[in-house]
Amino acid sequence: MQDSHISLAHGNGGRYMRELIEEVFARHLANPGLDTRCDAVPLTLTQGEVMFTTDGFTVQPLEFPGGNIGSLAVHGTINDLAVAGAEPLYLSLNVFIEEGLEITRLERIVAALAEAARSVGVHVVAGDTKVLRRGEGGGLYLATTGVGVRAQGLRLGMEHIRAGDRIVVSGPVGDHGIAVLLAREQFGLRGDLVSDAGSVLPLTRAALGCDGLRFMRDPTRGGLATVCHELAQQSGLGVRLEQPCIPVRDAVQSVCDMLGYDPLYLACEGRVVAVVSAAQAQELLARWQSLPEGAQAAIIGAIEARRPQVLMVTELGGERVLDELEDDPLPRIC
Repeated sequence: MQDSHISLAHGNGGRYMRELIEEVFARHLANPGLDTRCDAVPLTLTQGEVMFTTDGFTVQPLEFPGGNIGSLAVHGTINDLAVAGAEPLYLSLNVFIEEGLEITRLERIVAALAEAARSVGVHVVAGDTKVLRRGEGGGLYLATTGVGVRAQGLRLGMEHIRAGDRIVVSGPVGDHGIAVLLAREQFGLRGDLVSDAGSVLPLTRAALGCDGLRFMRDPTRGGLATVCHELAQQSGLGVRLEQPCIPVRDAVQSVCDMLGYDPLYLACEGRVVAVVSAAQAQELLARWQSLPEGAQAAIIGAIEARRPQVLMVTELGGERVLDELEDDPLPRIC
């Protein structure tokens, strides 16, 4: 393939499209389940409950410190399966490429996507490619579907949450949001902070060993605060957070202080928020802190039998209500 940029011909179903699929996508994503000549593929599923999820990705810029839209798409999809208690197995990939995108950039993104999938043993087995006219897209959009298997009888969900349960987060919050913000350089700021984008499978596998585990969620759009509001609304119970216990990197807090953001509302792409019984909270914390991905995990709050709202206990010991997110502080973040 001699072209340096994507043209509309790469989406017309002819030779250009075949070469793009073979020389970029199939070359990087090759695995026993991928057959670009077929309209559908068979899947082999192990015993258990089949879990299914889908997601779309529109991050700007397409490449950022710590990842790119390709690795983000894989991690975001498998993380949704992981926090549901499933082992991810297969992905499909739909690619919407804007005319004019550099093919070398597309190669880097697809290579990162393939490496992210290989690193967790997940196969990309189906996909589709479309080319949008110049000006009709943000360079590249990705849509993914994930399939996994969860052990029979495993029950996780907000309906299992009880008053007295503890809230645990696996690491510092806000890293992804600030890393993408700095990569945009909209405010003339620069820094060495990288996104936390990555697989949470080691964390979720460790958590499943705790009998008192009630619920897990990855705090993407809307961040930790939005997960806590969902907990309150769906459980009908109160959420109390301890501000001094919530891990936030100094660099993230500094940027937030300068620009008026709150790290609790910023997206994470490699963290887990879990609700666990009080009796098992220290066990879960120890399991997570023993892993590189959870070294800075912390117990950050509790579920209480009161009005369903989110209260924050400040560093000075006072209390304030944590409002629900209304506007998107950082659009096109994931």
